[in-house]
Amino acid sequence: MVTDIDAGRRWSESMPAAYERYLVPVLFRPFAEDLAARAGALRPQRILELAAGTGVLTSELLAKAPSAVVTASDLNTAMVDFGSARVPGAVWRQADAQRLSFPDGSFDLVICQFGVMFFPDRVAAFTEVRRVLAPGGRFLFNTWGPLEAHGFDAAVQAALERAFPVDPPRFLPTLPHGYADPAVVAADLAGADFTVEEEQELTLQGRAASAADVATGFLTGTPVRAAVEERGDGPAVRATIMEEMTARLGEGPVTAPMTAYVFRSAA
Repeated sequence: MVTDIDAGRRWSESMPAAYERYLVPVLFRPFAEDLAARAGALRPQRILELAAGTGVLTSELLAKAPSAVVTASDLNTAMVDFGSARVPGAVWRQADAQRLSFPDGSFDLVICQFGVMFFPDRVAAFTEVRRVLAPGGRFLFNTWGPLEAHGFDAAVQAALERAFPVDPPRFLPTLPHGYADPAVVAADLAGADFTVEEEQELTLQGRAASAADVATGFLTGTPVRAAVEERGDGPAVRATIMEEMTARLGEGPVTAPMTAYVFRSAA
């Protein structure tokens, strides 16, 4: 059996394109613009991005910090291949955040958008981040808030629970929204000898062409796909999910609030 945690760390070659088309503009670009602006204000010259995915933050970093050398990395080679083609201005590397293959003190800034939740051992990963940072370097990242504070993800989870009332996929509450206590995040940073300089709760609006587009993104471009397929994917299941999402979010173009936490820490 594929657990939701296992699936959360596995991305097939076909998923990045769907992720980029349906989810990036809605869920991730608003926060990428915010995080890149914060990064640019620090005036870094050497940036390492972790969990870069398809490159939405990468492209914003190149615009907001044009004098910096940006190294974008991801654990999944499918994402690295897609991102390097989409954002060739960065140096792309396959990398495990818990075993970074960079020398000590290589970067002024390490940045990560909605990736730290997926690290199996966060203190170990944060310790690696601190190692590759130069003295006084910063670690800047965001993490999703509670599931119920994210209009799109909460609707997806409700739809999955309607489609699978006995054993619904738990990917969303377990991984993307499984690191939603700022006190726990701050403690993990302290465990890696970081000093938290700033912690902010941030709510932005996501806008999608339709609830069906968001559902399609999750069903084809995220590990929800594997969890649904394992439980008996089919037209009836997909129709139920689409129907529930539309009932919750509305017909036509839809807007929903999304809450995250932003942390800036110093090495």
